[in-house]
Amino acid sequence: MKPDYKNWMPKGMVYSFLLAALGCGAAALAVRLLPAGTLRTVLTVALIALAVVFCGMTVWAVLMYRAFDYNGKRQMSRQIIEGVAAQVKLPEGGKCLDVGCGSSALAIAVGKRNPKAEIVGIDRWGKEYASFSKALCERNAKAEGVTRISFRQGDATHLDFPDESFDAVVSNYVYHNIPGDRQRYLLETLRTLKKGGTFALHDIFSKAKYGDMQAFVRKLRDTGYRQVELIDTTDGRFMKKSEAAWMGLAGSALLTGRK
Repeated sequence: MKPDYKNWMPKGMVYSFLLAALGCGAAALAVRLLPAGTLRTVLTVALIALAVVFCGMTVWAVLMYRAFDYNGKRQMSRQIIEGVAAQVKLPEGGKCLDVGCGSSALAIAVGKRNPKAEIVGIDRWGKEYASFSKALCERNAKAEGVTRISFRQGDATHLDFPDESFDAVVSNYVYHNIPGDRQRYLLETLRTLKKGGTFALHDIFSKAKYGDMQAFVRKLRDTGYRQVELIDTTDGRFMKKSEAAWMGLAGSALLTGRK
């Protein structure tokens, strides 16, 4: 049995863009049946313009799908997952929390690097990532031979764990998907980290999404964190800046360190 980590660009989104493009094109042809006049012209131009836009979005989505394919040529997802997991070294019997575990790729990668540790993955699953589920995570863990791992439904904005529950916390491309105060969400995750524990949180830390992250880094240092770094991952570490630009991932960085 092989693991199936799915794709970060859901097929449903690719198909929805394609269907929208085809639908607008068909509607533009249907409008030609109307009597000649201003209305027909305006509708035709508008529908053709929408068809072109959705065609462009379809091409973008297909390229994203190919880049994120775990079994494809680029395998950006695998590169990111392995890179984030490499930041974490757990003590024997230690515990790690993966916030927004999705299809369990990061949780399993951490588990494979730390076979004597316990890994916990949480996610809300469903909605736009309906193909991701707790059952899928469990199947992937079994396929990879990672046994000291569990998964549960959870909310990244209000984690159901006491303070200082874990020796490490990790996440990948999670918080930018959640509206609201994203710096607060980071603090909620770090709340569950033990003193001396490590963290590796990868996301799109742009100012538009997070505000001033350099100030956040200083805040953590001022409150006693032993080490805090914000590492640009678009400098070739996980992707090139040109890739980050067209993929909409500009600002991707790794917030890492020790509490």
